Amino acid sequence: MLGSGVREAAAALRLGQLTPTELCQKSLSLIKETSFLNAYITVTEELALKQAAEADKRFQQGKPLGVLDGIPIAIKDNFSTKNIETTCASKMLKGYIPPYNATVVQRLFDQGAVLMGKTNLDEFAMGSGSTDGIFGPVRNPWSYSKQYREKRKHACPDGDENSDWLITGGSSGGSAASVSAGTCYVALGSDTGGSTRNPASHCGIVGLKPTYGLVSRHGLIPLVNSMDVPGILTKCVDDAATVLGVLAGHDPQDSTTIQDHFQPFTLPDVIDVTKLCVGIPKEYHAPGLSSEILALWSKAADLLENAGAKVVEVSMPNTCYSIVCYHVLCTAEVASNMARFDGLEYGHRADVKDSTEAMYSATRREGFNDVVRGRILSGNFFLLKQNYEKYFLKAQKVRRLIADDFVNVFRSGVDVLLTPTTLGDAAPYLEFIQEDNRTRSAQEDVFTQCANMAGVPAVTVPAGLSSRGLPLGLQFIGQAFCEQQLLSVAKWFEKQTDFCLLACHENGHIVKQQKITWSLRHGDLRAHLTSHQFIYIYALYAV
Repeated sequence: MLGSGVREAAAALRLGQLTPTELCQKSLSLIKETSFLNAYITVTEELALKQAAEADKRFQQGKPLGVLDGIPIAIKDNFSTKNIETTCASKMLKGYIPPYNATVVQRLFDQGAVLMGKTNLDEFAMGSGSTDGIFGPVRNPWSYSKQYREKRKHACPDGDENSDWLITGGSSGGSAASVSAGTCYVALGSDTGGSTRNPASHCGIVGLKPTYGLVSRHGLIPLVNSMDVPGILTKCVDDAATVLGVLAGHDPQDSTTIQDHFQPFTLPDVIDVTKLCVGIPKEYHAPGLSSEILALWSKAADLLENAGAKVVEVSMPNTCYSIVCYHVLCTAEVASNMARFDGLEYGHRADVKDSTEAMYSATRREGFNDVVRGRILSGNFFLLKQNYEKYFLKAQKVRRLIADDFVNVFRSGVDVLLTPTTLGDAAPYLEFIQEDNRTRSAQEDVFTQCANMAGVPAVTVPAGLSSRGLPLGLQFIGQAFCEQQLLSVAKWFEKQTDFCLLACHENGHIVKQQKITWSLRHGDLRAHLTSHQFIYIYALYAV
């Protein structure tokens, strides 16, 4: 059977086992079948079929543009897409149609990728659950696994199955769900404090945040300019490396991108970790960390050590200040960035004609939700003249200390850091919304936002299943612009865990199983965990 990776699909297209149009039609069909997940805001069916038809012609002529030619993709709805509505899941931008493509979108199009649609998110990417956008929350495909449903039913026999579903994490939850559910091979997210890695972990896929400046932010509607990075969501590490090779490199329209030419790379099949030094930050034993994640983290460290890698405990003493520091800097930049949305040039405009100021005020009150308004107010407070040095300037100094922690650890000989990605598995929606957005974001970003403040690359890889049958991820953090080393380690780990997405849906029932295999420290013991899951694979063809 054809695998679910980009390279396998690309090979099938080159061999003529299926055409880009057939693949596109299957993807569109699955998007309709999984519409209850609410992963997509806009489905670009007409454009997708047009792009697929163009790819058909190139393959018939034997001139594909690259490995992504004819491959279905999805884009988070905070990236500008020419002639396609871009909303940021906000009333403020509902109906806004950009006149240009974001650089990363254009680079994917230049490689022949087929756009299936724009994906759902928290409003203006402010959240960690993908629950706060105007189009409603995104549902995690794993909510519908047979094993999870059975376990949940035993634990809560009186629960309502229609409301007892799981969040995807956020804010790139729609992109994560679209890949996890098999409606596309690749999705773009944005990552400001973990918004790609968090939902990737909860949805059992790979989420990569590249080094700040390696991938252009031009056309990404900004949240926090100094931390925003386009993120990559795929089913395997090889695919993430492939997409990075397409996206990375200098962009004249983004002055923060690197000037040097980026050389795309292919990850080796055989990876030697015997010369690797892996750091385990002791400060990442955070309050609220589940025992399952802790055990998985320990097993992963043992796995690396048994393979010959050097595993050492390291200290990053300023980690404890990171959440508070992040909150100050994030809201300050949010306040600045959100000032452009005033109803004068584009987006929502309130029907108030008393004065320009009254229209401006009413537009922002109507256009932004409570979360966005709250962050704007907080940011403006921190930026007041009397508060600037006390909060914003001090937070900038703490950020430098946090960045220096990474520099010092890597200078000590550590190659990569191994940490948790999230505190636990995906929370049920009704449980998640019991706490406010700010509290949840502070909890969920604890392991991820430090990498954004330091500008270093990080990737989360599926590592196992929880007792509820839900995916758990672990995070590798690397040195700036050392994505090849980082992804090589991630691929090695991925191969050891054997986390395979092999389930498909038939008439509402799961018909295949997922297997996760661990090589453990002692002897030749291997633990086999099986779980049914609601994952669609839309390219199951005989090879």
